[in-house]
Amino acid sequence: MSRLRSVPADPVDRTHLPVDPWRLVESRPGGDQALKETLFATANGYLGMRGTPVEGRDAHAHGTFLNGFHETWDIHHAESAFGFARTGQTMVSVPDSTVMKLYVDDEPLLLNTADLLEYERWIDFREGVLRRDLVWRTPAGKRVRVRTSRMVSFTQRHLALMTLEVEMLDGSAPIAISSQIINREDTADDFGQGVSGALTDKDDPRQTTAFTHRVLEPQEDTHSERRMLLGYRTVSSRMSLAVGADHDIDADVEVDRFLETTPDRGRMVARAHLGSGQRITVRKAISYHSSRTVPHRELFDRCRRTLDRIREEGFDAQFADQRRYLEDFWLRSDVELPGQPAEQQATRWCLFQLAQASARSDQWGIPAKGLTGSGYEGHYFWDTEVYVVPFLTFTSPAWARNALRFRTHLLPKARERARELNQRGALFPWRTINGEEASAYYAAGTAQYHIDADIAFAFAQYVDVTGDTDFQHRDGVRVLVETARMFADLGFWRVTAQGDAIFHIHGVTGPDEYTAVVNNNMFTNVMARHTLRRAARAVRELREADTSAYEALAVELELDEKELDQWDACADGMYIAKDDALGIHLQEDAFLEREVWDLSSTPDEAFPLLLHYHPLVIYRFQVLKQADVVLALFLRGSEFTAEEKRADFEYYDPITTGDSSLSAVVQSIIAAEVGHQKAALDYFRAGLFVDLGNLHHNTGDGVHIASAGGVWNALVHGFGGMRQEDGALAFDPRLPEGWEGLDFPLTLRGSRFRVRLRPEEISFTLETGEEVEVRVRGESVRVTADGATVPLADQGPVLDDAVLATPVGVGDRRADGTIVTSAVPADPEDPWEYPVHTDPDDIIEEA
Repeated sequence: MSRLRSVPADPVDRTHLPVDPWRLVESRPGGDQALKETLFATANGYLGMRGTPVEGRDAHAHGTFLNGFHETWDIHHAESAFGFARTGQTMVSVPDSTVMKLYVDDEPLLLNTADLLEYERWIDFREGVLRRDLVWRTPAGKRVRVRTSRMVSFTQRHLALMTLEVEMLDGSAPIAISSQIINREDTADDFGQGVSGALTDKDDPRQTTAFTHRVLEPQEDTHSERRMLLGYRTVSSRMSLAVGADHDIDADVEVDRFLETTPDRGRMVARAHLGSGQRITVRKAISYHSSRTVPHRELFDRCRRTLDRIREEGFDAQFADQRRYLEDFWLRSDVELPGQPAEQQATRWCLFQLAQASARSDQWGIPAKGLTGSGYEGHYFWDTEVYVVPFLTFTSPAWARNALRFRTHLLPKARERARELNQRGALFPWRTINGEEASAYYAAGTAQYHIDADIAFAFAQYVDVTGDTDFQHRDGVRVLVETARMFADLGFWRVTAQGDAIFHIHGVTGPDEYTAVVNNNMFTNVMARHTLRRAARAVRELREADTSAYEALAVELELDEKELDQWDACADGMYIAKDDALGIHLQEDAFLEREVWDLSSTPDEAFPLLLHYHPLVIYRFQVLKQADVVLALFLRGSEFTAEEKRADFEYYDPITTGDSSLSAVVQSIIAAEVGHQKAALDYFRAGLFVDLGNLHHNTGDGVHIASAGGVWNALVHGFGGMRQEDGALAFDPRLPEGWEGLDFPLTLRGSRFRVRLRPEEISFTLETGEEVEVRVRGESVRVTADGATVPLADQGPVLDDAVLATPVGVGDRRADGTIVTSAVPADPEDPWEYPVHTDPDDIIEEA
């Protein structure tokens, strides 16, 4: 049984983070600082700020990030070879403007030492503002109320707003507020101490590369009495950046203030003397602009325009716009779980993270950690197209379109990469920021050719669901053509003894990185087949819809119509390996030849395996990092029978470690479909609380955005039982036992309707747009404003999960007569610690 199923029903410390259906609340300071900084981060898809204390100290890792703003560096291979990734890319922490230090009687407010009489910090998902309210008893015994807010604007993507309000509850004291902008990338601390040295290595590939030499070169500043302005250019990537800040002060007393700017710091200090009952409020507006090509002076002008607009409109207008923006988001996105308060809070937190990662990415990519931390170096992965874009497609199609247009911008680089690997068409990178492959370990990186198919899948699904054929004809068809070309060129034909021509794809890695560079990875072949068919179809549809556009495309891409027939033939001849004895699809050709990794006997401290075992050790076993075959069953479910899905799930589930945060949500979906209902709920919770419960012990590096998207998929596709094929929606619900219901909206070709699932029925109500047709367990249902209800006899089959407790086939004989064994690689420190088969007689006796 997978370790993920042992997660408590609610693994969150509720004395610290109490349940609230619409807010994430911190009842007291302290605890895991790295975790809190991630959980309370604020972002809009372009600009992100970690939830560090406004005072600046103490913090685990300060971080303010701009989507796509990065530094490059040379990858030094001990033994290089042709085609290895040569240039690393790392998201840079831009100057930190969140700091507003407070001094009372010249004593600083520091949360880790302060005597706090009251404390609460929270984000209300309906307003998107990080707020904090506390009462501090100073060392002199005076009581001071301090209220702060921090908002990254959804409506103005370059803008962040902060406020600091200080009220003397009793006594009187001199007050000083120091509002700052600090270039932390090139200074070691708040006091401007520099850093020097070489690039820092890291043991965990999920963490970012830390620079210890100057990254941001200061550009000419334009100091003024009105505002701070700082400009920079990255040393290697040559990207430019400008940040500016304005301050407005409202006080019951006279206030002295001064402003200064140095190359790595801007500072505004306000000083006053407050008596009992008197207040001072400092409002801080910050603007960030970045570019790959525009000089910093132009970015200064953009910052000025942003800040001038806020001077005219005021803060209240921005807060009101933010609330309206999120009100619309929740109207089309909220998933309601009546009677499940903890799950409801966690679900809304996940959906809010998806908004924060994608809303204003505006044709940039969506980083794996969003803009909440530096994990994975700020890279974009295929995770976006499979786990996040489907949510956007069904709820915020304009956001989905932006995310997909980002991939069209990378198409020239993808073509270059394909040529470098001697392939036709385009090959998108496994991890990147600027379009170049940034993974130095090709076996688990470049070899993941399935990325092309994942991107093509997202393009096809977007068009099917939205009906946006204009987007397909102008952008999508180019991506589909080039990815189909790559797969047609990558594979090859073999003729069987019976004279059948079979199309194979060798030397690839699927989504599961524990089985690398293999032949006929099932996921890759299934998804490539879909890509080939959809590309041929898209070109033919363009030819029918717009002859001139088709002719222009044919000239631009040198497209021969015979290619379409070739793609169809490759798809029809695609090899999908299956073992008849077990009734399962093979992860890859040689998978069953390996012995089974005994996960039940592997100590907890040995997970994730990738941090404790050399890849070659892992590659020798039947063991998976994440769902692979099972993911194919979900994405291309119509191509498999119910019996095949059950057999595949029951075989691969017991040997899946769940070391990847992407795995649990997919396992939940297929477990629900085939009837392992308890497992489905266990896996759902493992995905739901990945970050709030810090289940993978690395949330401090940033939110697992793809897993958050997977939560929506698990609810809608898993428990809601929704499937989409060529734009047609069908439902076969699987509401968990004990749940009162599940409600969610969907947008289909411009029409939004709400799905209401209860144990005894499912109903649909049209909210906007034209009426639509859906199917429920084979029955056609017309969705109208008056609503339509379909009774449900049950919530699907219910199977015994006992079969998931141990791997299938251990002790059985393979087709060649050998016996399948199970073991754990020996601990080099104590080779006798783990159970390892050493005596062949023991193996024969067990068999």
